[in-house]
Amino acid sequence: MVRKTHLGSILFLFLGLGSFFPTPVQGQVKDEDALYIRKIYDAALTQGQSYVWLEYLTNRIGARLSGSPQAAAAVEYVRQVLDTLALDRVELQPCVVPHWDRGEKEQARIVYSPKIGSQDLHVLALGNSQGTGPMGITGEVVEVRSLDEVDRLGASVAGKIVFFNRPLDPTQINTFNAYGGAVDQRGSGASRASKYGAIGVLVRSMTTRLDDVPHTGGMYYEAGVNPIPAFGLSTNDSELLHRVLQEGPVRVFMRNTSRMLDPKPSHNVIGEIKGSERPDEIILVGGHLDSWVVGTGAHDDGAGCVQAMDVLWLLRQMGYTPKRTIRCVLFMNEENGGAGAAAYAKASDDKKERHIAGIESDRGGFTPRGFTCEAEDAVFEGKFKKILAWSDLLEPYGLSIKKGGSGADISRLKSQKGLMIGFEPVTQRYFDVHHTDIDRFDTVNKRELELGVAAMASLVYLLDKYGM
Repeated sequence: MVRKTHLGSILFLFLGLGSFFPTPVQGQVKDEDALYIRKIYDAALTQGQSYVWLEYLTNRIGARLSGSPQAAAAVEYVRQVLDTLALDRVELQPCVVPHWDRGEKEQARIVYSPKIGSQDLHVLALGNSQGTGPMGITGEVVEVRSLDEVDRLGASVAGKIVFFNRPLDPTQINTFNAYGGAVDQRGSGASRASKYGAIGVLVRSMTTRLDDVPHTGGMYYEAGVNPIPAFGLSTNDSELLHRVLQEGPVRVFMRNTSRMLDPKPSHNVIGEIKGSERPDEIILVGGHLDSWVVGTGAHDDGAGCVQAMDVLWLLRQMGYTPKRTIRCVLFMNEENGGAGAAAYAKASDDKKERHIAGIESDRGGFTPRGFTCEAEDAVFEGKFKKILAWSDLLEPYGLSIKKGGSGADISRLKSQKGLMIGFEPVTQRYFDVHHTDIDRFDTVNKRELELGVAAMASLVYLLDKYGM
């Protein structure tokens, strides 16, 4: 009797543990998924069109600041490309975007220093910056490392140019974390300095690299402040200015003719493959079509746009019939306003759509490393656990899945209770070119770009097959 009970317990324990081990059917399904993902990679690396499309977008159309003729040309170009992919729907979605005019090339010069006399500086007007007027401005420079330091100095910065010189933290392995720790001085520095009577600001460029390449980027004026001019200053010149300030007072001349014009009509571009079984469940892939007025926006974010387009192209080429609707969205005005993302989210909410997942590529076209995920707190853990179960299918391609942000354009969709996902390539070189004149087509590696397409398409395949 004791022996029977013992054997029965062992049998019960064995049957109970069955749920912890893959059954032959589960193993077969995983094998099928692994084979299909391998086919996706083969197709992306031999049939993909992303590199061809990126060449046209960057070399033929060029920089695509919201409201510019080049932005309008980019909208029409990608619409025509999507029209050739045999999609079920291609649409232009209206939005109204801010229109900032950079004006003439900026000038900045040290005009007095007890150590070096005078010297030209490498600068770019920050996006949305007010101009100095045609005669420029000249003022004594005050160096700070934070917005709080401006508050402590208070009225002593009146009539002066405030120099924000907080570098990106080089100890941060993920350079996006370093960027996040420094970018507040670019976005809010002019407003904070203006409150105390400053006449202009210089902001150290957002990169860990020391070079003569100035970076632009978005900045915004708080309501009620006097809009003073704001320039990005190259890291080499930031180091120089810091050194000469140790020797005594320094005066700098600044000149730009930037201005904000009336808002202009523009569009998001949308293409989709309708789901065969659950068309009301949407899986979004996307990037932002606009770029800054310097360079050609190859990594930021031409790469993300063509990768999203290529995901749909590859699935069509492979004869794949999705269960769920797969939608490509190319957003307008991420760089200096977010009007496209706002218009898309409002229209989607008004239609009571349901995005079960979104994937945004806006971190450059470098070698893929995986995906970062976010969702509303109430649903995140369950959805993250599900996507994490696919890790062994993606790991052979060097891809990981972890918690983190998604993207500026899709994060607004979290209220629809879906999982928002950021495509994450290697981050180390991104901020060397980000928002600069050197963000051009020749900095993008074809194979790295195509590997990103394959990574995104593989995750779309799993999201479509198993839902979220």
